[in-house]
Amino acid sequence: MSSALKQTFLMIRINLGSLQRRLTISLSMVLSVALVVAVLSGFLAMARGFEAALAGAGSPDIAVILGGGTSQETGSDVPADAIRSLTAISGDTGIARDGAGRLSLSRETIVPIDVKGSDGAEQTLSLRGMDRTGLDLRGRARLSQGRLFAPGAREIVVGARIADAFSGFAVGQRVRFGAVDWTVAGHFTSGGSAFESEIWADLDAVQSAFDRQGQVQSLRVRLAGGDPATALAVLLERLSDISGTPLTSIPEADLYAAQAERTESLIRLFGWPVALLMAVGATAGALNTMMSSVSDRATEIATLRLLGFSRLPAFAATWVEAVLLSALGAAAGAIASRLAFNGWQASTMGANNTKMAFQLVVTPDVILTAGLLGLAIGILGGALPALAAARLPLRAALRARG
Repeated sequence: MSSALKQTFLMIRINLGSLQRRLTISLSMVLSVALVVAVLSGFLAMARGFEAALAGAGSPDIAVILGGGTSQETGSDVPADAIRSLTAISGDTGIARDGAGRLSLSRETIVPIDVKGSDGAEQTLSLRGMDRTGLDLRGRARLSQGRLFAPGAREIVVGARIADAFSGFAVGQRVRFGAVDWTVAGHFTSGGSAFESEIWADLDAVQSAFDRQGQVQSLRVRLAGGDPATALAVLLERLSDISGTPLTSIPEADLYAAQAERTESLIRLFGWPVALLMAVGATAGALNTMMSSVSDRATEIATLRLLGFSRLPAFAATWVEAVLLSALGAAAGAIASRLAFNGWQASTMGANNTKMAFQLVVTPDVILTAGLLGLAIGILGGALPALAAARLPLRAALRARG
């Protein structure tokens, strides 16, 4: 082992051994780094959780047919004539068929409804009218209580997140949407996906209750065959042959992925500037902490330099101290964010401009990203004090302690 390396290790041991004298200011640096890491982890976990909730709603073998030139269910309109034309096609449509030869599809429409939350404030939820095949086209959806709505009846099945967050949705209870009372027939789960933030009902009942006779916003279909891409291409070709309103078909996974990307980008747009602003303050705090450390150890550094230690060990030891303190803060922040945020319930405006509940997810990449920012605070904040330690005037340092 080279002499410079031995000197560096020795000075690191001396620096760390003297931390007790600077315990308060060192802990302040650790806590400031931990706070930055925890805040950034919270924003990133929110983005990850929102993305996971929408990604879980998409299935590769399901496509959504939309009309009116839009790529979202909101604003879409699929005319009844177009639905009849599609179902009348005798050849390959790209859509799977059931045992009776009928196309595997669900006509659907969404109605925003206002529901009072536990705090008394009104929140907008999605009431989705669908055919009974709609549940079969959502592979992860399972009834957890009660039963599915009856055809034509004013009955609803409620997503698990809504049932947990709002009172009055117990099975058997009656709730009022608009001017109509509905009976809660059951609850359903869907693997934590965005579907759990919806309320489902029979399409005809929704159309009748909200004066939307004949209105269908989307068709959910199961793609035929083992290759969804080929089936989707066939479906798009068949849709182009139907006259009237232009129709398009989007893979369900792509539909929700696009919605997730917009909101996820917005969350990061707010999260990163806040975290970086805090990081600037933490870096200034780290610089102040390490300058105080150099001042406190001035005599030790000067003595070792006079004994033959070079400038490099003084520089490296001070920098390593800063990095180790920031690493300790980053670890503390990561642990705190994992305990505080992972699985924490949150909600935001999601698909179709209605409330969507989701869980924050603190993944390894979230911890890694936030932790690297914490380490950067120590690296940047310790550089100038390390340079000051290496260039410490020896006589002045010894005379000041004399």
